[in-house]
Amino acid sequence: MELKRVVVTGIGTISPVGDTAAETWKNVVNGVSGCDLITHYDTTNFKTRFACEVKNYDPEKYFDRKEVKRIDKFTQFALIAADQALQDCGADMESLDKTRAGVIWSSGIGGVETFYQEVKGYIEGNYVPRFSPFFIPKIISDIAAGHISMKHGLMGPNYCTVSACASSSNALIDSYNLIRLGMADFMVTGGSEASINEIGMGGFQSMMAISFNNDEYKTASRPFCATRDGFVMGEGGCGLILEEYEHAKARGAKIYAEMVGAGLSADAYHLTAPHPEGMGAALVMTNAIKDAKIKKEDIDYINVHGTATPVGDISEAKAIVSVFGEHAYKLNISSTKSIVGHLLGAAGAMEASFAIMSTVDNVVPPTINHKQVDVNIDPKLNLTLHKAQKRDVKYAMSNTFGFGGHNTCVIFKKAE
Repeated sequence: MELKRVVVTGIGTISPVGDTAAETWKNVVNGVSGCDLITHYDTTNFKTRFACEVKNYDPEKYFDRKEVKRIDKFTQFALIAADQALQDCGADMESLDKTRAGVIWSSGIGGVETFYQEVKGYIEGNYVPRFSPFFIPKIISDIAAGHISMKHGLMGPNYCTVSACASSSNALIDSYNLIRLGMADFMVTGGSEASINEIGMGGFQSMMAISFNNDEYKTASRPFCATRDGFVMGEGGCGLILEEYEHAKARGAKIYAEMVGAGLSADAYHLTAPHPEGMGAALVMTNAIKDAKIKKEDIDYINVHGTATPVGDISEAKAIVSVFGEHAYKLNISSTKSIVGHLLGAAGAMEASFAIMSTVDNVVPPTINHKQVDVNIDPKLNLTLHKAQKRDVKYAMSNTFGFGGHNTCVIFKKAE
């Protein structure tokens, strides 16, 4: 069976550094940090008082008041990003065969803010004897895909992928596979997350996973830096339109890039820590390169998982060297989590969009906030520190890993 070709024809984003894909990409290239003090709740009793929030977010700019009450913020972000991506792709929604157009949307945690407020209200006696009838439909992670499907009448494959921080990368991979197998022509895919609240931050704080660097919060997200102490939480959403090549060509769509490879693997090692030698990460990159039917030397840029956790960054750096050998030192590598923070279930899609745009604009976004060399990370790796670097990017790779040992890798090729 000959597999179909899959291209990216639309991008939509709401992020800590922009309310659109264009604004976000501009600020990512310019290394503008999205980190600031938390405004969503009182942080007095918390060790971490900063995060990468979506700035000045007003849901009533996008939804009527009644609708705001019925959908959690993660679903709001999903609808905003998906709507932008659909508008960007330029498809005529009236003539689109909606039986072959679907939605795979992800969230690592789902409606955690709604969950917190409802349970808190019940405990405090405000909701006794009943919860809101929207409680369950607001919190379940699959509901965002349902809302996108219903709003636009998309009747093709429709579901949610949940694999912790790899969730939206899994959504992209599933959409890619459905299209190339001929089961769909047009997929809205991506992820969203809204976990900057008491239980989201409190839970990660207890795990010692997030940074506690309140004194230097603006630069606290420090991938590959010797002074890193954990990731910085982010929020937002990113949607991509994946489309069968001939379908896109027939309607005269602009094509950002071609998705040519995807890899999956598991660490099979630890609940939250990666394999110290990066075995799972190495396997997933190798699998993606094989799927793309290219040589490892063809890769120009890797948007790494790069969370700024003490163990994770070392593990991924070792994996890159083990897979690419001498070519590892010719690559550009960067972690854009230093700019937008870690968007958990939305991270994979967001970072894939940056990999895509690197092939469009021939520029590699920087890793910012790096202050001190880590002797455990190969000094010959080009981490694209501090400033973006111009480069002809023909093939870009994006790595995303999740708690539970879930590893994903996607590869994009410059549009011909």
